Amino acid sequence: MRVVVSLVFLLAACWAEPFQQYEFLDFLKEDEGSAFIPTEEPILPGQMCPFGCQCHLRVVQCSDLGKTSVPENIPADTTLLDLQNNKITEIKENDFKNLRNLHALILVNNKINIIHPKAFVPLVKLERLYLSKNLLKEIPTNMPRSLQELRIHENEITKVKKHAFDGLTQVYALEMGNNPLKNSGIDSGAFHGLKKLSFIRLSEAALTAIPKGLPSSLSEIHLDGNKITQLKADSLKGLNHLVRLGLSHNEITSVDNGTLEHVPHLRELHLDNNALVKVPGGLPDHRYIQVIYLHSNRIAAVGINDFCARGYNTKKTLYSGISLFNNPVPYWEVQPITFRCVTDRRAIQLGNFK
Repeated sequence: MRVVVSLVFLLAACWAEPFQQYEFLDFLKEDEGSAFIPTEEPILPGQMCPFGCQCHLRVVQCSDLGKTSVPENIPADTTLLDLQNNKITEIKENDFKNLRNLHALILVNNKINIIHPKAFVPLVKLERLYLSKNLLKEIPTNMPRSLQELRIHENEITKVKKHAFDGLTQVYALEMGNNPLKNSGIDSGAFHGLKKLSFIRLSEAALTAIPKGLPSSLSEIHLDGNKITQLKADSLKGLNHLVRLGLSHNEITSVDNGTLEHVPHLRELHLDNNALVKVPGGLPDHRYIQVIYLHSNRIAAVGINDFCARGYNTKKTLYSGISLFNNPVPYWEVQPITFRCVTDRRAIQLGNFK
């Protein structure tokens, strides 16, 4: 689907809250507070716009033109370059040599399989790099240290090397889903350089366990649609700031005791569409968890202390969502006292197994 790039640009973000995932290019619909909204026409006398492209307000739109390479004559003051939905196969060393003011580069849905090691070196102000839906087999090298958001899902990446993200200390969002990536393909220390990473998506890959060495700064992890079979006691060790964990559509059969102790601030846990036979342990002692999705598992019984602690005033926040539908549990046998630490009955979803 063609995405028409708006003539307004990039809302200046404040990430005090956990990262919120938006649809592709939703940020372009925002214009309040943007630090990059130009106040004058960028096409000055003597400047040129690449053939077939549209240039206005420092935005150069060259999408859906069937281009096989990055066009020449891109204005030097361009802040957003849109090259999505073309047939570009290679990014050459000098493709962006004059674009020192570029803040966002969109290369989605091309056929890129080669990126020159020095191609991104001139982009000293680049904050958003979108490389999704290409044919890349590895993470590009020498990405700008100014980068804040990297989206590289739906490629052919099977390897993440140890120093892949070194120097990218400003990146807060990393999208790497829909790559044939296995745990064995992630080198030890691969994510070491991502000091401020808040959001990571590794969904629809080939992972059999939660990757080791994820940054402790993460507040949101999405690992849906993998082949994870078990959460071990140390699977979440070091993720003290984690708020949301997505593990839907895996093959998880058990969650070891003590697993949730490593994520004391967790508020949302998505374990639906797995193979759990019982409610995970540790929920009654967790003080902040509010939403737990357990529907479409194999849970056959729910005890009165599976969700709520025995004593009073031990849980800081009440549950606002518990889903248990599509499990073989006789819902009429579940005692009402089981949900004594839930906000109200509308927060509970039981229903029939079939």
